Amino acid sequence: MGNITLKITKEQVQVKVPVLIFHLQGWLDAQSEEQLLAEAREEYDKGARYLLLDLAEVDSLTSAGMRAMQKAHKLFTQTDEQFKVARVKICNAPPQVYYVLGITGFLHNIPNFESQTAALDSFGK
Repeated sequence: MGNITLKITKEQVQVKVPVLIFHLQGWLDAQSEEQLLAEAREEYDKGARYLLLDLAEVDSLTSAGMRAMQKAHKLFTQTDEQFKVARVKICNAPPQVYYVLGITGFLHNIPNFESQTAALDSFGK
């Protein structure tokens, strides 16, 4: 069993636009939902406008974890841009996490990429 807490490592990358990457490690669930949102809010308030959630080391994802990602998506995405610009994207979802995202319809709102490079290349297009 993996780590049941959530660790967030942040990385700022400049591609066509500045992208903030959250490398998530552990469990994204009811216990860590507010942690993810607080970090996202703090970075948004500091001026971040593009967020990539790297799920490579997420051991468990619950509905609360998906809700946290959805709220982060809502925070970063202006209403008038909702279907035009994806400001929040995810990458590297492990098979069990990807499966949950797929069956819940979550991936209709937030684009998913198999690699961090592919996700970063897609920002600012």
